[in-house]
Amino acid sequence: MAADETTPLLTEASPSSDAARTVNGAATADGVAYGSENAVSRVDNGQDHDRHKQKGVTLVSRLLQVVSVENRILFAGFLITLSFSFTQVPIFYVFYVMECQDYYSHHPPYSGADPSLRCVVPEITASTALDFAVLGVTTVFCGTINLFVAGWMVKKVGPRLTLMLQTFIPAIRVVTQIIAVLAGGRDGINIFQYTQLITIIGGPLGYILVINIMAGEVVAPVRRTAVFGMLQGCFMLGQATGYLSGGQMGDLWGIRRPFEVACVFFLIATVYVQFMLPYISPDDMADGKKPEVKGIAGFFTPLRVVLPQKIVLKSGLVKKYYGVMFLCLGVFLGILATDYAPFLIQLYATTVFQFQQSDNGYLMSGFAFMRSLFLIIMFPRIIGRGRKWYLRRHPEHASVTKAPGTSSNDQAAPPDEFPATHPEQIDAPMGTQPDGEPMQPKPVEEDEDTTFDLFFLRWSLIVDGVLTMCTAFATQKWHIFLAAFALPLGSGSAPAAKGVITALCSSSQRADALSALTLIENIGRLATMGFFGLVFSSLAEIGKPYLTFYCNAAIAVIAAGVLLFSRFPPEGSRLLEDDGNGTGGPETTPILENRASRDEEPV
Repeated sequence: MAADETTPLLTEASPSSDAARTVNGAATADGVAYGSENAVSRVDNGQDHDRHKQKGVTLVSRLLQVVSVENRILFAGFLITLSFSFTQVPIFYVFYVMECQDYYSHHPPYSGADPSLRCVVPEITASTALDFAVLGVTTVFCGTINLFVAGWMVKKVGPRLTLMLQTFIPAIRVVTQIIAVLAGGRDGINIFQYTQLITIIGGPLGYILVINIMAGEVVAPVRRTAVFGMLQGCFMLGQATGYLSGGQMGDLWGIRRPFEVACVFFLIATVYVQFMLPYISPDDMADGKKPEVKGIAGFFTPLRVVLPQKIVLKSGLVKKYYGVMFLCLGVFLGILATDYAPFLIQLYATTVFQFQQSDNGYLMSGFAFMRSLFLIIMFPRIIGRGRKWYLRRHPEHASVTKAPGTSSNDQAAPPDEFPATHPEQIDAPMGTQPDGEPMQPKPVEEDEDTTFDLFFLRWSLIVDGVLTMCTAFATQKWHIFLAAFALPLGSGSAPAAKGVITALCSSSQRADALSALTLIENIGRLATMGFFGLVFSSLAEIGKPYLTFYCNAAIAVIAAGVLLFSRFPPEGSRLLEDDGNGTGGPETTPILENRASRDEEPV
């Protein structure tokens, strides 16, 4: 019996060795030990093979994580912003030089002893400021139109092709700007002004919208707000890098080189978008619904998202919903308060502490880098840990989406559970009919983020206002630099607002909602330049420019107060579809079906 039991372990032993280990027909312990050692060595070899295989799988998984679609979208945001930022610093100097050329084409040649003072003429300075202001106005005007065009194109051809146009068309614009630099004088200035018309098809506002739409479509809902913040951080990082490198290239290799490099980077970005970013069908974005508004009116559909909407409560009662409207109003006031802070610090530092151009350059570069680091590294962690903290404080907001047909007593699979991949992980079938292949469980959509994101948005504006107000107490130069490094800690309101508005609207309205929010942010930036510019100049005349910081903080607090009126709809509420004429259609779109219960009162 003992020999029979040990036979499988002795299959590789030779007969002679077996005979040597057998005395009087009895198996010795050496034979068993020899077979056991063989078996152990095979197990060790198998374990080593599994360990090497596991290391390979881990390495591949890490590489896949690095080149994940989320990271590819983030890098696209950095690359395109870098391409746009190369020419932002040199373009002002180009205008200054061309204005100087135009001035001396109508005046006698310069006869001074110092050639560096050739262009230091009040008329040249005034005309440079005027023409550059015209360039800024046309850029904003054409960029706003580009915002509507990009949103319309996304719904027609999809985000990827739209984004390719937003990078290829600017390459054409940069080529025309190189021609303007070669022309010089008044002709060069006019060419520069006319090139802004190209921005209508592809410009610096459209690509931001399209990348945010793409991120909102491919990223899991629980990650959406964090990715919006990281994406804005990548924008800031690309901007800071482009500002510094563009100015250095112009000083080292000539005035044309930043434009040439920008053209090459735009072409690289176009190729990158084509081969590295995913294709998203316009039909998938609209949930298979056909657009109800066609023609020229289709350009302005994002504005309808901001208007009060009708929702059907779980009880069947129809109510007006103002959550999106108050959110957009609060965001507008927040942009009005916070977006002027970098310019305000520059003005205050220049007038009070006599900052030079190099000081302001270091100041703004440090501000942009700090803001990018905060949004890329700290913001996602604040959102993730903040959601857990908020759920502990408000456990009634926790909910998990159940699969269709699942009863309330059934438990959903955990989100990190994977299907069986080895035979021993599959239970034996109870009947004679074979079981099907193990299926991947439907992802569990966590709804833990939406309520906290709105909470974070309100407090982010307050923190930003307080930090801005503290700048008024600066008495030394290093206090200004400290303020520039501390102010980014109040960033995060813009990506948080994007995360909230995508949660407040149905999936078919997501692109329009982001378009409307981007448009409101752009209007807020225009308004803050005029409003706080007037406030600062008025207070500077009476010798109290520091009071501007208090006005800034007050508007930030008002914005947070307005956001208190923005709330999420009750559980099970449905958005009443609009047929374009202001009447509800026959279909309804579920929004926030599994959100924790709230009182069904007018919202």
